[in-house]
Amino acid sequence: MSKEKIRAIRIIIAAAHILSGIFVPSYYPFVGFAILFTATYMSLLPLDFKLIVLGTVYIFTIAMPWLGGKMVRRIYGWTHHQMHMQHHRATAYVIKIICYICCLQFCSSMNLPSFMGAIIAVSLLVNCTCVIINFRYHISAHSAGTGAIIGALLAYTTIFTFNPLWWLCAAILLSGAVMSSRMLIHNHTLPQVLGGTAVGILCGYIGIILT
Repeated sequence: MSKEKIRAIRIIIAAAHILSGIFVPSYYPFVGFAILFTATYMSLLPLDFKLIVLGTVYIFTIAMPWLGGKMVRRIYGWTHHQMHMQHHRATAYVIKIICYICCLQFCSSMNLPSFMGAIIAVSLLVNCTCVIINFRYHISAHSAGTGAIIGALLAYTTIFTFNPLWWLCAAILLSGAVMSSRMLIHNHTLPQVLGGTAVGILCGYIGIILT
C-alpha cells in the first residue's frame, strides 16, 4: 500500500474518532435546549432564566453522569475501556437514567412547556431502551442518539405541521456520518449501528408524541 493511501486512511480514522467524540449522546439534551433558546421564540425569554435552565440541564445530563462514571471506575478500579465493556455498560446507563429522571423532575418543577421536557423524556427513553437491549445484544448508543433526533423531528412535524425537509436531511446525514465513524473505529458492526438508529427513531417519535 502506498504512503498516500496509508496517510488518507489515517486521516479518515482520525476524523472518525473526532466525529465520534463530538456527537456524544449525552450532549444532545443540552444542545436541544440551546437551540430552543436561540432559534425559536423562546429567545425572547430573560437571559437569567435561560442560563439557569441551561446550567441545570448541563449539570444533570453531562456533568453528573460523567462524574458518576468516574467515581464508579475509581471505586471498582475499572479502566475507561472496562467501563465501556458490555457487562459494565449497564452501570453507566443506570447513572444516566437516574440523572435524567432528576432533570425531568426539574423541568416539571419549573413548569417548563411539555415540548421542552420531551427532550429529556426522549433521552431517558433511549437510555432505558438501550440498557434493556444491551443485556442481550450490543447496539450503538451513538446511533440511537442520532436516530432519536430523526424520530423527534418526524414527531414535531406531526404536532406542529411544518416542513422539516432540510432539518431532516441534516439529521439523516449526521446519523449516517456517526454510524460510519463508529464502524471505522471498530466500536460497532453494521447491524449494531442500524439497530441503534432504529431504536433511536422509535424512541424519539414515541417519546415526543406521548409527551
